[in-house]
Amino acid sequence: MENFHGTTILAVRLNGKVVVAGDGQVTLNNSIVKHHAKKVRRIYNNSIIVGFAGATADALNLFDRLEKKLEQFNGNLTRSAVELAGDWRTDKYLRRLEAIMIAVDHSKIFLISGNGDVIEPDEGYISIGSGGIAAQAAAAALLKHSDLDAGSIVAEAMKIASSICVYTNDFITIEEL
Repeated sequence: MENFHGTTILAVRLNGKVVVAGDGQVTLNNSIVKHHAKKVRRIYNNSIIVGFAGATADALNLFDRLEKKLEQFNGNLTRSAVELAGDWRTDKYLRRLEAIMIAVDHSKIFLISGNGDVIEPDEGYISIGSGGIAAQAAAAALLKHSDLDAGSIVAEAMKIASSICVYTNDFITIEEL
């Protein structure tokens, strides 16, 4: 079985704004098979932004399931994320899904995984994917040493990650709340 690699998703909260970005590259073994994938999108009446790393079909399934949880819990992202993570970890079918996601609303940023993790970062940023550590390090430095707004920080950090990680390109999708 051939392996799909990579992605970089970065979320930053600053001065009342939250911005999520994802690159567009899809890599199959040592070949780039797509340049303009959209790995970041809005759900639940455009009030939640989600981004994923991992298998696309699995991630889209999880987006749908998160949106159903949001409908069930009246848009409460915390409760919906915890319920999704619980289902993901315990359900025989869902346990096999190979993806990880970031979900944000106006007040929360969460990393949600199939291990049952619902992690809210201590700082106002988090990243996932192969280029995630580069994007997160760049965002941390820009937050500390610049006066850039959240959108500019995310754009610059993703540009830096794309120059370092071979599984990340510079076709960036950015969503802001």
